[in-house]
Amino acid sequence: MDSSFTLTPALQEVAAEALAHQKRTQKQATSASDHHSGRHSLPLRVGTRTSPLALKQTRLFLEMLTRFCPVLRDVGAFQEFHISTTGDQVQNRRLAEIGGKGLFAKEIHEALLDRRIDFAVHSLKDLETTLPPGLVLACTLPREDARDVLILAPDSVVTEEEDPFSALPQGALIGCSSVRRQAQLLHRRPDLKFGLLRGNVQTRLKKLEERQCDATLLAFAGLKRLSLTERASIVLDPTIMVPAAGQGIIGVTVREDDAELRELLAAIEDYEARSVATAERALLMELDGSCRTPIGGYARFMRSEKAIDSAEVHLTGLVAREDGSFLLKRHVQGPATEAAALGRELGKSLRRDSPSDIFLDS
Repeated sequence: MDSSFTLTPALQEVAAEALAHQKRTQKQATSASDHHSGRHSLPLRVGTRTSPLALKQTRLFLEMLTRFCPVLRDVGAFQEFHISTTGDQVQNRRLAEIGGKGLFAKEIHEALLDRRIDFAVHSLKDLETTLPPGLVLACTLPREDARDVLILAPDSVVTEEEDPFSALPQGALIGCSSVRRQAQLLHRRPDLKFGLLRGNVQTRLKKLEERQCDATLLAFAGLKRLSLTERASIVLDPTIMVPAAGQGIIGVTVREDDAELRELLAAIEDYEARSVATAERALLMELDGSCRTPIGGYARFMRSEKAIDSAEVHLTGLVAREDGSFLLKRHVQGPATEAAALGRELGKSLRRDSPSDIFLDS
C-alpha cells in the first residue's frame, strides 16, 4: 500500500459527511427510510462475528481504513455490529453436518443484503467461494502467517527431531474439527485418534489445558493476532501441513451495487493478498469440495525485481481422504495476473487424478 495515499472521491464524500456529522446532535442511528434510499448515513456499520479473534480482525480492518482518513476515526464514523452465526452457535457437531463453512457467514450476509450493515469482515478461509447474489469480496488485507501450528497439552515434551509429529505419543487423541488437518496428520500417523474440538481459540486452548485431548491444531495467524504465539508448540511448514485456502487473510464483503464503499475499500486492498487468495479460491471452486472433503490450498506471491506485472504465484494444492488413506499434493506456478487460471488448472489436475469417492459429498 502506498503511504502517499490521497483521498478518492468516495473518501472525500465520506469525510465531508463525517465532519458534518460531528456538528450534528441528532442520534447516530439511521432511519429505515435512509436504509432503503441507497445513501450512506453515519455511522457506517461493520458486521462481524462475536469471537475475540473476529473482533480483533474487525478492529485491524478499521485501524487500516482510518489510517488513510483520520477524520473518520476522530468522529466515530464506524460502528461494530455484532452478529452470532449458526456456525458459532452450534458447537457440538461438525460443520459438514449442519450445512458447511457458509454457516459462519450466513447471518452476516443476510444483514448486508438487508442493509442493516454496510461492510462485513470475515476470515477468508471461512468464506464460501460463491457469494450470495448481490455481494462481492471487495477487499483483502495483507496476509498474516498462513501456517498451522501444533499445540501440545501442558507438560508435553517438544522434540528436536525433523518430524514435528514425533512429539505426539502413540495413539494420542487430537482435538480437531478440520478434516483437512485430520487427513494430513493421519496420512503420516495412522495411529492417532481424533475427537471433535470446536469453539473459538480461547475455548480450544482451555479444553486442551483441561486435558480433554493430547494436542490440537490452530492457525498461527489467529494466535499472532491475539498475542498468543507463546502457545504454539510447533509451527508447521506448509510443505508438511498444507494450509486452508485463504488462511491468514481478512476479507471484506459489501453489496455489489455500492460503488462508493467499493471505491473506499480499494484504497486499502493488498495486491499480494488478492493474488494468492484468487489462486487459492479458484482451486477450491474447481474442486468444489464439501466440508467433508479434505482440501488444502496455499499460494506464495513471488515479487519480480522488474515490475509488479511480472510477479508470479506458486500454488500448492492438496486433496485427501478423511482417513488419510489417500493424499495427492501438486504444485503449479505462473504469472500473478493469471492467478485464477492457475487455480483452476491445478484444481482440474487434482480432481482428475483423485478417486471419485472423495467428491461424492460435493
